[in-house]
Amino acid sequence: MTDVTRKHTGQRMSQIVTHGDTIYLAGQVGTAGASVAQQTQDCLDKIDALLAEAGSSKTRILQTVIWLADMKDFAGMNAVWDAWVPEGHAPARACGEAKLAREDFLVEFIVTAARA
Repeated sequence: MTDVTRKHTGQRMSQIVTHGDTIYLAGQVGTAGASVAQQTQDCLDKIDALLAEAGSSKTRILQTVIWLADMKDFAGMNAVWDAWVPEGHAPARACGEAKLAREDFLVEFIVTAARA
């Protein structure tokens, strides 16, 4: 049986959960009130750090789910995302509109990756 490991665990969630060679990250949000571009970059920086801590990297992302508070920000988010994803390593991805936890959050990323 494969162990489940949790890191940065609080009452409601863990920031990193690993099961075997699969890494699950909690939803990542950026600096509240910042532009969608800055919030996207903040999220991606957090994802880089969490994946490194879990023994992986953005080249090993399997799937990303992106929630935008408003789809009008799709192009602005994608401009930052496209610059961040290494060529040839685009994960399976979904993007939709949802009401986020706070009104000043514009984007949230949920990532599943493979251990390196």
